[in-house]
Amino acid sequence: MLLSGFLNRVFAAFFTFVYLQGSSFLSSAAPVISSEIQAMMYLQKYGYMNESSSNSASLISEEAVSMAIKDFQRFAGLVETGKLDNTTLTMMNLPRCGVRDKVGHSGSARKKRYALQGSKWRVTDLTYRISKYPRRLKDRQKVDKEIAKAFKVWSDVTNLKFIHNDKGRVHIDVRFEEGEHGDGERFDGPGRTLAHAFFPQYGGDAHFDDEEKWTINQYYGTNLFQVAAHEFGHSLGLSHSDVKSSLMAPFYRGYEPSFTLDEDDILGIQALYGRPRKESPSPTPGYKPRLTPDISGSPDLCQDPSFDAATKTEDGRTYVFKGDYYWEVLQTGIADGYPRKISEDWSGLPGNLDAALTWTNGKTFFFKKNQYWRFRNKKMDSGYPKEISVGFEGIPNDIDAAFVWSGNGKTYFFKGSNYWRFDSRSEPPVSSRYPQSISNWEGLPNNIDAALQWVNQKTYFFKGKVYYRFNDRTFSVDNADPPYPRSTSVWWFDCQSQSASNEDLSKASLKSGDTKPIYVGGDSEKDVASSTVSPTEGEYVDEDLVDGSEKLDVVLQQNGVEGTTIPRQEALDGTSGSLPSVTGVPVSVLVLLIVREVMRRLFL
Repeated sequence: MLLSGFLNRVFAAFFTFVYLQGSSFLSSAAPVISSEIQAMMYLQKYGYMNESSSNSASLISEEAVSMAIKDFQRFAGLVETGKLDNTTLTMMNLPRCGVRDKVGHSGSARKKRYALQGSKWRVTDLTYRISKYPRRLKDRQKVDKEIAKAFKVWSDVTNLKFIHNDKGRVHIDVRFEEGEHGDGERFDGPGRTLAHAFFPQYGGDAHFDDEEKWTINQYYGTNLFQVAAHEFGHSLGLSHSDVKSSLMAPFYRGYEPSFTLDEDDILGIQALYGRPRKESPSPTPGYKPRLTPDISGSPDLCQDPSFDAATKTEDGRTYVFKGDYYWEVLQTGIADGYPRKISEDWSGLPGNLDAALTWTNGKTFFFKKNQYWRFRNKKMDSGYPKEISVGFEGIPNDIDAAFVWSGNGKTYFFKGSNYWRFDSRSEPPVSSRYPQSISNWEGLPNNIDAALQWVNQKTYFFKGKVYYRFNDRTFSVDNADPPYPRSTSVWWFDCQSQSASNEDLSKASLKSGDTKPIYVGGDSEKDVASSTVSPTEGEYVDEDLVDGSEKLDVVLQQNGVEGTTIPRQEALDGTSGSLPSVTGVPVSVLVLLIVREVMRRLFL
C-alpha cells in the first residue's frame, strides 16, 4: 500500500509536469517531490518554514509541519488539510517561479490580494538589456519583441517607461542561464523552477532557466512572454499573489493566447507607481494653483547620504535633516514628495542642525551650536530656543548626535570621541564620571553624524555614507552578514547605488515594533523624566532595570560562559531560584558574572 501510494504521487506529479511543460521527461529534469523531507525543503525554500528546518527535520514537530503545509495549501487555493496528500504534492511539482511566496506580507491568514514586497524604483524611466539570449530561440528579434511586450504589460497601467539599451548601465538585466549562475539561486533543469527575479532593492535583474523549452505563441513548451511578464512584476516590486487568476500567482498556468492583466495585478502595481497620467485640463480662468516650495539646489541623498540629524517623532514618523531640507523615511525608503524645506513645515526651526532626539513623552528636541528647540511633532513649544547649558546642564555645545538608548532609557549625547549620559531625574543630571570614551560602545567610530532608535527598537548610528546597527545585548555593533557599516543610501534610502556591491543591494530588516510614547508631565527638561509609565501600576519604572521587554537576556558569552543566558530581571533582583540547574555554572561564578554585567550596565 505504501509503495502504491508513493507511485501514485510520483505519476501524478510526472503527468502534470509533462502536460504543462509539453516536453518529454529528461534525466536532467528537476527531481520530483515525493517524500516529506523533499516537501519540507520545498516549504523552506518558498518561505513557509524557517530556513533551518530542513537541516534539522527530525527536530521539527508534526504540528509545525502541518501548519506549514496548511499555509502552503491556503496560498495555493487548496483544501487546508495540513497533510501531504496527492493534490498538495502535485501542486508542489508544478512549474513555477523561483521567488519565495512568503515575502512582503505578514501572517498566514492574509486576505486574498496583491502583495507588495516593500521596495520600488524611484524613477519612472527604466532601462533594460538582454545580456544573454536563450540558446533554443535563435531569432533574437523575436525574443526582443516578447520581452518588450512583457514590459509593456506593466507600462500600460502605470507611468513607467521601459527602454531597451544595449550599452552602459541598465536598471534591469535579463539573462538566460543554466544551473549555478552566480547569484546563489541555482536553476534545477527542465521543470519546476522556470525563472526568478530580484526586487528593486536587490537590483531588479531577471534570470530565466535556459534548460526550459521557451516558446512563442505556442501551446507546447513554456511561454516566454507570460513568464517574463510575471518576473518583471518582481523586478518592479510585486510579490506573489494568492489570487489564482493573477499574473503574479507563483504557478505557471500554460499558454493563454488571450492574456489580460488581472485586476489584482493592476491594483498592486498602481499601489507602487500610481495610475497612468492624463493630460492636464486647461486651467480655469482666474484660478491660481498652489505654489509648491522651491527645492532647486536641494541635496540628493542618493548621491551623498550623509545628514545632520534624525529622529522619530511622537506621531511615529521618522525624519532626517540635512542643511535647510528634511525627508521622511519609510520602511520602503524615502517617502514621496521629499525633500521639503525645514522652514516650510517646522516654523521657527533653523537648518544645519547638530542633532535631534525624541523623549518618551512625545517631545522632540533639536540642537544647534549652543541652543535647542522643543517641538511636539511639527509644532514648536513657546519660549524656545533656549541655551543648552540651561536646559541640559552638563552637556557641551556643538554636539554631534543625541538619542534615547533603549538599553536603559537614558539620553546620550555624542561629540568627537566622547559621550555624555543625561538623566533628568538625577542631580546633577550628568554624573562627574562623564565624558567617557566612545570606545565603550564597541565598534562605533568617533565623530558620528547622527543616531536614531528605529521603529524596531534598535539603535542606529550614522557617519558619512554608512551606518552601524548597535546590539543592546552584546553592547557592540551587530555582527551580521553583510557586515556593518553598511551603505545608508542603499539600505535606508532605497537608492540604486552605481557602486554598490551585490551584498549592499539588500535592505536592513527594519520590522515595526515601536510602542506609543507615554506622557509623564513636566515643563522643564529636568522635570520631564525620560522613563516610562507602567500600564498596570501607573508608576515610573527605572529603565536601568526594565528596558521595555519583560525578559531581556544578559549575554554572558563575553564574560566566559559560552552560550549561557539568563533573564535580565532575574539577574538584577535575584528572584530566580534555579540558576545553577539552568546554567550548569557554579553559583559563585554565576553571581560574579552577573555582578560584572550589572556594574557595566549601571555605570555606562
